[in-house]
Amino acid sequence: MRWIPDSFVIAIILTLVTFVLAVLVGGYGVKETVVSWGGGFWNLLKFTNQITLTLLFGYALANTDPVRRMLLRMAGMVNRPMWAYVMVSLVTGICALVSWGLALITAGIIARAVGESCRKKGVRVHYPLLVAASFSGFVIWHQGLSSSIGLALATPGHFLEGVTGIIPITETLFTPWNMTLAIFVLVTMPFIMAALSPADEEVIEFPEELLSAPDEVAEVKVESPTDVTPAERLETSGLLNYTIIAVGLIYLWIHFIEEGRGLTLDIFNFAFLFAGLALAGSPVKYLKIIIDGGRVAAVFLLQYPFYAGVAAVMADSGLVLMLVAFFVHAASAETLPLYSFLSGGLLNIFIPSGGGQWAVQGPIMMAAAREIGADIPRVAMAVALGDQWTNLIQPLTIIPVIAIAQVPLRAILGYCFFALIYSGCVFSLALYFF
Repeated sequence: MRWIPDSFVIAIILTLVTFVLAVLVGGYGVKETVVSWGGGFWNLLKFTNQITLTLLFGYALANTDPVRRMLLRMAGMVNRPMWAYVMVSLVTGICALVSWGLALITAGIIARAVGESCRKKGVRVHYPLLVAASFSGFVIWHQGLSSSIGLALATPGHFLEGVTGIIPITETLFTPWNMTLAIFVLVTMPFIMAALSPADEEVIEFPEELLSAPDEVAEVKVESPTDVTPAERLETSGLLNYTIIAVGLIYLWIHFIEEGRGLTLDIFNFAFLFAGLALAGSPVKYLKIIIDGGRVAAVFLLQYPFYAGVAAVMADSGLVLMLVAFFVHAASAETLPLYSFLSGGLLNIFIPSGGGQWAVQGPIMMAAAREIGADIPRVAMAVALGDQWTNLIQPLTIIPVIAIAQVPLRAILGYCFFALIYSGCVFSLALYFF
């Protein structure tokens, strides 16, 4: 707690560490390193926008009245500390299999709702652990529908199509192996986190000052004055709202049914946008939720360019090649998935973006898998597992959760390390033996 700074500070520190590694280990010149960093600073703008929208649309969906009421009702059902930890982890895990953006926002909302409910009912719950337990469910997001690697491989024209071809999600996400592993972690992680509950005298309950503070995720209310203007009628018009939703549904029908195309990151965001509009009830309600969510998404927009610069330096200096080659040279066709997982987890610390990491690691791993005859879809999913694994301790990923739950990063990161150790063991054993 004394040593862990803000996530933006960590991004700057990781940038400087990468500079040192590039020069001292990669043998890259100082000037070349700076030029590579600056030149790559904006390399991920399109992907940054896609991921930010995924987060923003997930936030909006989680904050619509129907979804929020459901979460609050669930929070009110908790009467014992253990079940508080179990429930928040389970809820986030289920959401993670649907959308990583929805899961991150729900993790903060459900932890805060359960923490406040327990405080009011006199149930002593350690709030930092509650937030960490909620976030721990996020560790299976790459095995669900919003997996950026799984969706990228299934998208026609993806940058590795010449090496891997088009790999449908039935060969990655919807394999029995992946689904069984995801369900196992989903149902066991909550109890691992609950077992970390401290002694009663060490419990830090939901902060009293937040009980009376304005709710960070309060329901959006739209005023309905007696003398409404035509503009206000349009802003709150259900007819206008559901007409554009109908157009969106027609497009989705054409995309999936008539043209038989698959799920991609863009189409996923499209669907979440219109789902949020439908549950919000009117354009102005949805707009107000989106504006409120901007404070969560803004941090991603600030920090992603720094990580894009880090990714460029690691790629241009040969650090990525050196790291991945170290694992590949020791691997056989059977062990390459395990080494892909470990290298993916390490790289994710410096490149905390499934798509961004895949852009620099994917070509090497896929070429190696083809060369030694390894299972290409399994190796790709191993990289995805590594990426989601170390997200548990990657500060950029945790930002939305701690922003909503109102806890400092340093208060929960220790518990996240326990989740990291457990899930790392499970993923490694699964990749090696099954």
